Amino acid sequence: MKGIWITGAGGQLGIELQKKLARRKRVLATDAELDICNAAAVEGFIAANGIGTIVNCAAYTNVEAAEDDAERCFAVNATGVKTLAEAALKTDAALIQISTDYVFDGNRRTPYRESDTPAPLNVYGASKLEGERAMIKSGCRGVIVRTAWLYSPFGKNFMKTMATLGSQRDVVNVVCDQIGCPTAADSLAGAIVRIIDNIGNRRGEIYHYTGCGETSWSVFAAAIMHCAGNSCRVVDIKSDGYPQKATRPAYSYLDCSKIKHDFGIETEPWQSALERNMRRYKRLL
Repeated sequence: MKGIWITGAGGQLGIELQKKLARRKRVLATDAELDICNAAAVEGFIAANGIGTIVNCAAYTNVEAAEDDAERCFAVNATGVKTLAEAALKTDAALIQISTDYVFDGNRRTPYRESDTPAPLNVYGASKLEGERAMIKSGCRGVIVRTAWLYSPFGKNFMKTMATLGSQRDVVNVVCDQIGCPTAADSLAGAIVRIIDNIGNRRGEIYHYTGCGETSWSVFAAAIMHCAGNSCRVVDIKSDGYPQKATRPAYSYLDCSKIKHDFGIETEPWQSALERNMRRYKRLL
């Protein structure tokens, strides 16, 4: 049996994937101890462990910091993917690359399909798009899965930040004019496991997977307060009232019909996913 290698295993998606794959044999997980930009290290790890599938959860995800740290961001999100893809091609391993809704500019009001033209607005989105293109150019087996607004009971994410602020403050201001959909990392991990088992000979196919249902950050925040049992009030503000270095797309809701058609993977309403993950988070406190 070929091994499954999870990179970036210490992040929220990596943790959830390890939980989903806990009963399987030959699942290997690495984090910062293995540099995915190091071709010799990557190829050596694949060869030594008989890797058949790589799930790349390693990423530079600090959207704000990336504006001042573009070199490091592109190294991880683009060069690292290129290194993994070229190593996968040499060994006929399959690569599952995680990408983002931020490859789009948000200048529309209908859900983005995989075939729509990317136009990232920030360094992070540009780096993830370059990673996608590097994987496709390599010709390796595998798929790209774009997701959005990822959260879980682990790591640093919006759900945990809002739950904490809600316990400390009476009011929080949250932007209301950025539309997309939250995605629970455990739901995405379940979708990835389904893809691992059915990836076949796909090469560079792009799929979208998020929660189901359009919403804004402020509505998401209010739902978090409710699930957490916090009385903190969420006040809607416009993006220009919360200046940031990195420009975010105003609309980045992803059409997930292709992944359902090809893999039979259903998306989950974001509200029910949030309720489940808030219960999980409370148990960890």
